[in-house]
Amino acid sequence: MLEKIKVKRPGFAFVHVMVGAQLAMIGLVNAQPRGRLVLNLEPVTQSTNISLGPPRQVNAGVLNIGYVEAGPANGTAVILLHGWPYDIHSYVDVAPMLAAKGYRVIIPYLRGYGTTSFLSAETFRNGQQSAIAADIVALMDTLKIANAIIGGFDWGARTADVIATLWPERCKGLVAVSGYIITNVKANEQPLQPRAELGWWYQYYFATDRGAAGYGKYRHDFAKLIWQIASPKWNFDDATFERSAAALNNPDHVAIVMHNYRWRLGLAPGESKYDELEQKLAGSPVIKIPAITIGSDFDGAAANGKSYASKFKGKYAHWVFNGIGHNLPQEAPEYFVQAIIEVDSYQGN
Repeated sequence: MLEKIKVKRPGFAFVHVMVGAQLAMIGLVNAQPRGRLVLNLEPVTQSTNISLGPPRQVNAGVLNIGYVEAGPANGTAVILLHGWPYDIHSYVDVAPMLAAKGYRVIIPYLRGYGTTSFLSAETFRNGQQSAIAADIVALMDTLKIANAIIGGFDWGARTADVIATLWPERCKGLVAVSGYIITNVKANEQPLQPRAELGWWYQYYFATDRGAAGYGKYRHDFAKLIWQIASPKWNFDDATFERSAAALNNPDHVAIVMHNYRWRLGLAPGESKYDELEQKLAGSPVIKIPAITIGSDFDGAAANGKSYASKFKGKYAHWVFNGIGHNLPQEAPEYFVQAIIEVDSYQGN
């Protein structure tokens, strides 16, 4: 049954303390898996934190990965993955809340962002989904994390979905904004209705030399425009944007972004070493681990989750956050935190 509640934030510091109680009252916390809930929210206007602290650096796979960590070293691991054109600061409020609950929170810069760099100048700057997922598994290996709850949005949600599918033993729980968004390159060859195609204008722009040059020259303005389009009700300030925009100055950023979107459209090849993984993903495999998916205004008609609910065969729930845009962890951090806690509660139930 779909429940609805409208939540207005009197003050963010107050609300994040009360959210658990609010959700418990409407039957969400410890609800039966496969339940659905709709929340009518208003985006946070100002974060309570401005920094996650200096990043740590480790060699993992083909990368030297920059990441931040919060919470006790012996806590349940939670890996949070950002999207494009965002960065680790999408979790600037989520991380301390989870740390306060005893979770070990790890937030890496994806390849092409922030302080993450390639170990070799000769390595192909590959943005395909399985390569990015392999980076995160390599990071887990380096940090000796056997498994973790993995959450994300945009590129981060896709990466989390891929790990949950290809390496389910490494993912004990999944929180995926926008749901099941594993790329099927063959399916992407099919045209959409004109209005739907309009929403992907930047992908077609990136398919051109002009698009690559334009993004390279104007990436700051481009990113800000995407933020505004993807989250029209989120009145983020300049300081909030600039903290994340700095991560886009990575020297590999443009190459990774161009390859990612061109590969999705079948306009650029991937690397042969990932072919077997991509073949598995091309079959749109189901996800069997405990999962919560979240739809928002950004997802349009897909926000209700009905189009992909059948892809989740484990303990599962779908939430809808009306009034919230694409950068959901930063716009509604306390509710994203509750999703992590909720999916953790599915373990062993």
